[in-house]
Amino acid sequence: MKTLVKTFLAAALIAVSTCTMAADPGKTLNLSTADLAIDSYVSVITEGASGGVEQLFASDFSQKIQGQTGRTNKRSEVISFLKKQKGEKLNCTTNTEILEESENYMVAKITMKFETFTKTDLVTLVNEAGTWKVASSVNSYK
Repeated sequence: MKTLVKTFLAAALIAVSTCTMAADPGKTLNLSTADLAIDSYVSVITEGASGGVEQLFASDFSQKIQGQTGRTNKRSEVISFLKKQKGEKLNCTTNTEILEESENYMVAKITMKFETFTKTDLVTLVNEAGTWKVASSVNSYK
């Protein structure tokens, strides 16, 4: 029941943050809570909301993509890609599930269901001096 409530809360926050970010893309992101940070991340990757994207990722962020050939992307590569995707909305349904959460750490599973495949993104967030940042991302496809 607790997970279900968190999932619905996350979906509501995603909707609110998407509207807020779309209204003022140059605005500084509010990363004061893990929920706001994960919502910002989802908006960036699914809605093309790239305003303030640099603040979202930890300095040692890395993204691993699992598939036939594995690939690792550095922070700068991911940010550059996301800026190029500004305004591009993915045609998928998204579900966010919080797998683990503590005072300074969160692991979330983001599932993006497209017409012909599903992308799963395991995201780790950390609290760095009161600001939540995405520390890592592992992507897999089905």
